[in-house]
Formats: sequence, C-alpha cells, structure tokens
Amino acid sequence: MGEQLLQVNVDKIGSVTARLNLPKSLWVVTRGRRARAGDVVVVRALSDSATYNQLELPTGRLAKINPGDLLVGALGSRRALKGFVGDVPREVAAGDKLHLLNMGGVIGLCTGHHSSLGDAIQVEIIGTVCDEKGEARNIADAALAPCDRLEASAPLIFIAGACMNSGKTYAATELIKQATRAGLRVAAGKLSGVACLRDTLNMSDHGAIATASFLDCGLPSTVGISDLGPVAKTIIETLNESGPDWIVIELGDGILGGYAVDSVFDDDELIAHMAALVFCASDYVGVWGGIEWFRRRGLSVDVVAGSVTDAKMGEDFIEREFGVRAGNARRDGARLFALVRDKIERFVARRSSSEAELAPC
Repeated sequence: MGEQLLQVNVDKIGSVTARLNLPKSLWVVTRGRRARAGDVVVVRALSDSATYNQLELPTGRLAKINPGDLLVGALGSRRALKGFVGDVPREVAAGDKLHLLNMGGVIGLCTGHHSSLGDAIQVEIIGTVCDEKGEARNIADAALAPCDRLEASAPLIFIAGACMNSGKTYAATELIKQATRAGLRVAAGKLSGVACLRDTLNMSDHGAIATASFLDCGLPSTVGISDLGPVAKTIIETLNESGPDWIVIELGDGILGGYAVDSVFDDDELIAHMAALVFCASDYVGVWGGIEWFRRRGLSVDVVAGSVTDAKMGEDFIEREFGVRAGNARRDGARLFALVRDKIERFVARRSSSEAELAPC
C-alpha cells in the first residue's frame, strides 16, 4: 500500500470539512475505492466558471478558484432546483473527473443545472484523504454524538419554504435580530440542504448565541436521507445546551424536493416542541400550496413571510384570502417578530398550563 499513498500540499480547503480542522499538507490514497458521501478528497480544478467560481473556506471567507488549484472537498449529492444537481459516484480513484457542486466544497458528478448558470467547475481527483495508515477520512469522523430523543426543548420556530431562494434565511436572521434586541437568548440551526457555513454564520452575525447544522452531524447534504428526525434532534439538543429562550430552525430548500424536509414534520417529538411555523413563498400559489400541504399533516401555518410579502399588497391578500397572518422581514421586521412572539407566548402558556395539571398535588 505504501506506493499508493501520496503526500500533497493543497491550495484551498472547503468549509464542508471544517470540523476536521485539516492542515494543508495531507496524505491521500490514489487507488480506486468505493465512494461514500462525506469522504474527503483532494481535487485539481480543471476549469473556470463565470458565475460559480468561489470556494467557502472553514473561516467562512470566500476564495477565488483558479484552474490548477488543489482543493479539498467532500463527496456529496445536490438537488438544487435553481442550482446544480449531482450525485456521489460509485467509486473514486485518482484521475476521475467530477464537479464542484456548491461553494462549500461538495464534490460529485454533475448531472444538470439551472439554465441561468454555466457549467459546474470540473475537477480531477488526486486522491482520497487518509491518515498515514491509509484509512480514508470522512466528515462524519468529527460528527456530533447522535441523539434520537427530544424530551425537552426551548420553544422551536420552524421556518420552511416553497423552494430555495424564497426568503427563509432572511426571515430567520431578522427574527434572530429582533428577538436578541428584545433581550431574548436565541440559538439557531439549519436542518436540511447542502453543506455551507454561510447561513449559520449569518445567524451568528445577527445575534444567535449558538448555531448548528446537518454538517455538524457529518452530512455533506441531506439528499438521500430517509428520516431527518434524528439529525434534527441532535442539532436541537446541541443548541439547547446554550440555554436559549428560543431556537430558530431553518429548513433549507422547499417542503417538496430532494432534501427530506417532509420527514421533519412527520416526527411527533419535534412537532411537540414547535411553537411557531413560518412559511416563506414567492407567490400566492406557493402560499396556498404550503398551507394545504401542512393542513394535510394536521398542522397550521402560523405566519407567512418571504418574497410574496415584499409588497404590502401581498400581506393584505394573504390575510384576507387565506386567513393567515403575514409579515415581511425586509419592510417591517418588528411586525414579523411581534406575530411570531405572540404565537410563542401562547405556546409557552399552554405548555405551562399542561405541566401544572400533570404536577402531583
């Protein structure tokens, strides 16, 4: 095996590997091996891209990718309706040609992309990152300890959407900012999507006292995960350790798609701690679909936000035609916060009343 190990010095390390704290001098295995989601790989950039040519580093800083750069990423899949689509190959060996699927450094075989984007940057596999014994490194090596029960939690605010780019992160960060200014301790997490630190760093920048995401659970993306419940509970249990008053949870992508968002709302333990459900959409049909989708699960949307409410007309139409409160994070974040806070205060009052009834005399 000795001749199959190669030591390389890399130029840039993708944030998808952040929890491993990798150095820039790495051992790689060049021989072919079965590929797993999360396996760390060194690749050489073969092409450029006019629209998608930056790599997010473990610090969160973006660095320009130049043809010839040696990059560190992790194998993963993506299902972005408005971005790239790709999968983990069955095997990986030095010389294989794959693609950069997102700015966090997720590497896979691109099978399609949105018409507004150019081709994904093509990369050549140099090798699979390993220790000096030749054992492959995987981002799951540094994952949080799994938690499959959630018996107690701070009130959860779930922010879901009709699709990517519907305003979920903006709503989440505005709620965090407004709640922090009101004197509340807010933790925040992202349960689904493709690995990137941008959103959780944005949450921290707006006042979140602690953040976590599926990346902390060793997942390069949530594509192909049949049940996100255990991942969600691990993230929420970790966030509860910071003693928050609220936990704001963003669900990346849409309630329909390839990221297993629907499984979160099929978990009774998670729903038991959901104090407010905010739904983001870009148009009225999306709002109607979201309300109906949740209704069929026995759940109610508490507040509609997102780009559909960017105009006051949108708020008025939603409240009049759908009977659901609406608030816009960009125009009036204080009002959106007030609507959500009202729901949470009612939830906390009901929970306190129930606990009092169950307490021994």
